[in-house]
Amino acid sequence: MNCRKNVLAALLIWTGMVLGATVPASAQNARQSIAAESVIETIKQRGAIRIGLSTFTPWSMRARNGELIGFEPDVGRKLAADMGVDVEFMPTAWDGIIPALLAGKFDVIISGMSVTPQRNLTVNFTNAYAYSGMTILANRQLTEGFELEDLNSADVTFSARRGAVPASAIAERFPAAELLLFDDEGAVVQEVVNGNAHATMAAEPLPSREARNYPDTLYIPFDAMFSQLGEGFAVRKGDPDALNFFNNWIAHYWRTGWLQERYDYWFTTEEWVTPGR
Repeated sequence: MNCRKNVLAALLIWTGMVLGATVPASAQNARQSIAAESVIETIKQRGAIRIGLSTFTPWSMRARNGELIGFEPDVGRKLAADMGVDVEFMPTAWDGIIPALLAGKFDVIISGMSVTPQRNLTVNFTNAYAYSGMTILANRQLTEGFELEDLNSADVTFSARRGAVPASAIAERFPAAELLLFDDEGAVVQEVVNGNAHATMAAEPLPSREARNYPDTLYIPFDAMFSQLGEGFAVRKGDPDALNFFNNWIAHYWRTGWLQERYDYWFTTEEWVTPGR
């Protein structure tokens, strides 16, 4: 009997030792597998990071020579340099940019995308690397004398970029108004300039800049900021290594002041507006 007890005790001890060795090894293998599947490893092996973006001033825009300039290209080039890889910008229509990310056409979206619960159901977001709010830009002749609540009328027409936060903000704040959707931000503003829409809503500095460009036609009627959200990088779900790297990168450049300096340059000054650009 004692012999059998000793054998059983020995077996239990041996089993515990085997399991104790196996569980950490399995966990280590799982961690290595997750790391190997991260888009960060793909970027390093490829030697280039592919960034999805949509052009809208001053986040990202084309200079006269065709070069992409703006806050996002600055962020993307700095990120690529720190990773020791090249950068490939992939301009994409806004309403198709998340599906393109999910299809693997690029590695990350860096395009002034506001973090919303609806988008977060489909993609993961980093911590905010920029913060912006929106103001109303209106046609002076069509809306002069309006109170804010006057815009919530079936007789009022708004224009907005398809799939962008201003479109949903307008629909929520002014549900009675008609909403015209366009793929290009220039067309959105032009509808207001032409009098085909009473107003639009956009993140600064676009409203203030367009009001200066068309002082007789456009103005900012209300001293109010709408939908003040943070913008984050968007990545595919299931990639903790990518979120970790991008979040640490963003935190570092908030601490050093580089992100704030670049944001202030593109959004609070017009030093970049030169005849050659």
